[in-house]
Amino acid sequence: MHIRGDHAELVVGGRLDVRSAADARTVLHAAVDGGDGDLVLDLAGLDSWDATGLGVIMGAHRRAGRCGRRLVLRKVPPQMQRVLVATRLHRILAIEPRPVSGRGAGPEGSASTGVLANP
Repeated sequence: MHIRGDHAELVVGGRLDVRSAADARTVLHAAVDGGDGDLVLDLAGLDSWDATGLGVIMGAHRRAGRCGRRLVLRKVPPQMQRVLVATRLHRILAIEPRPVSGRGAGPEGSASTGVLANP
């Protein structure tokens, strides 16, 4: 797992799982505590995650709320998006809609895939 960025945007790559949870939690908490406004978590490079990794994201979300900030997930991988919808966490977390590529509005930008922006 690797995380790079600052107090406004972090890019997460690799595996977010039980082995990397403590390090990820430390980095996310420092970013939340050290800034203001939205903290964007870019997940495009995330290869895999487990329940512990999802718990780290939820913990950062709660901590951000307590600090008057908002955690925003960007470029959520499709498999993770399905898990967020199945667990209804997409209703709690702020998730940027994925940009529609190609012609027309394909299913990747529709609400039926669970890609929702949470104001």
